[in-house]
Amino acid sequence: MSEKETGAAYSAYVLGLADDALIYSHRLGEWLTWAPALEEDMALANVSLDLIGQARSLLTHVGSLDGTGRSEDDLAYLRDERDFRNVHLVEQRRGDFGQEMARMLWFSAYQKALYAALADSADEQLRAIAAKAHKEVRYHHDHAAQWVVRLGDGTQESHERMQAALTWVAPFVDELFDDSGAAVAAAVTAGVGVLPSSLRSPAQASVEAVVAEATLTMPATPKWRSRGGREGVHSEPLGFLLAEMQYLPRSVPGARW
Repeated sequence: MSEKETGAAYSAYVLGLADDALIYSHRLGEWLTWAPALEEDMALANVSLDLIGQARSLLTHVGSLDGTGRSEDDLAYLRDERDFRNVHLVEQRRGDFGQEMARMLWFSAYQKALYAALADSADEQLRAIAAKAHKEVRYHHDHAAQWVVRLGDGTQESHERMQAALTWVAPFVDELFDDSGAAVAAAVTAGVGVLPSSLRSPAQASVEAVVAEATLTMPATPKWRSRGGREGVHSEPLGFLLAEMQYLPRSVPGARW
């Protein structure tokens, strides 16, 4: 397989990482003016900006890998819902603040393990992106952890709501660590990516340590779990998110500002 063919084969793997960051950055951006304090408005906006930075670098790399030469804007704004490869966790609607911290705790724990592992990627560009992103997601995880502990070990109401938030996020966790799909196989074979399942142990250990400190308990294994995001099968909220995010570029093609 030529270098170009190899790049095209694992570009879908990199696209999944990019779409995770892109979609979650949009969800976190929705917290502006809705967070519980002005300082938290700024904190979540900064996390969102970190993620959009990751998405931009990864999407630009995808355009070079798949041979299409598409730009980051092309990939962000001109793809349809079935062409997105993000997990369901990041596309779910904004809930209460406890739910957001539970989601951020799991997603940042996953990204922290992911970007640490990608330090050994055979793809030089992906290694460089991972090195910068790893520093960012360590902060994201610390931020979420502080809030989970504060809420879990706070009042009776905050404890109960934080526990409920962990239960809410549980059905979306397994998809982060799913090895299925041709994209993962191609990336691992090429030495570019890592098996998602190999990230489960360090990510779960990070989450469990925070949950224990917060005097909370890990929820029971859910009867239903999300699946299909990496293959372009999404839940209802993504369509509404993309309609909002893509409205201007699709309404005014070629617009520059």
